[in-house]
Amino acid sequence: MAYHEFDAKVDELLPLRDVVYKKLRRAILLEELKAGERLTEIHLADKLGVSRTPIREAIRKLELEGLVIMIPRRGTIVAEITEKSLKNVLEVRRVLDMLSAELACERMDEEGKKALEKACRDFEEAIRTGDLREIAQKDVELHNIIVEASGNNVLQHLVGNLSEQMYRYRVKYLKDDSRYKTLIKEHQGIYESIVRREGKTAARLAKEHIDNQESAIMSQLHNWNTD
Repeated sequence: MAYHEFDAKVDELLPLRDVVYKKLRRAILLEELKAGERLTEIHLADKLGVSRTPIREAIRKLELEGLVIMIPRRGTIVAEITEKSLKNVLEVRRVLDMLSAELACERMDEEGKKALEKACRDFEEAIRTGDLREIAQKDVELHNIIVEASGNNVLQHLVGNLSEQMYRYRVKYLKDDSRYKTLIKEHQGIYESIVRREGKTAARLAKEHIDNQESAIMSQLHNWNTD
């Protein structure tokens, strides 16, 4: 596991348990801690240079998010990405993204369109850096612009609730750089349909965007199971 140095500013603002939680959570989402890997309080405390108490508290929060699970006689392990969990999350996110795109066609102003255009360029630039975290972040920012343009607070809240789980699947998907050209094309298509205020087209493209993500990750899961 590649433990990066703590951000000093974050360390000053947050309780230690929250700093540890964010550190472990990021390691799981970026697969520095692998699915199925056993987590021991003593080992993690030693690696992070903290006592076992904040480690224990952080693990409890991760368990509530479904990122780790407790197994009798095995202890705490990083939760696997399963077909069921993937389908459950993406079924909901698919509908929300379709609605977001359709509403954005009606409600996005000129400033929003410029921000979305820039977000498409920023995503392409991130791809050129090869930094997975940067690519994932720019992807998140692009989609957030569309959700915010919906002007629907309830919709925004629902998407926010799914964002943590979606990030793990997003990182998994973005690890396959052979799909980057397709992603750029999909983003551009959604952007253009919003600019033209073609709600049905935008919703269809948003659906295809999630469909392709689900198909790709499902294929990865099948490959792991047959290895």
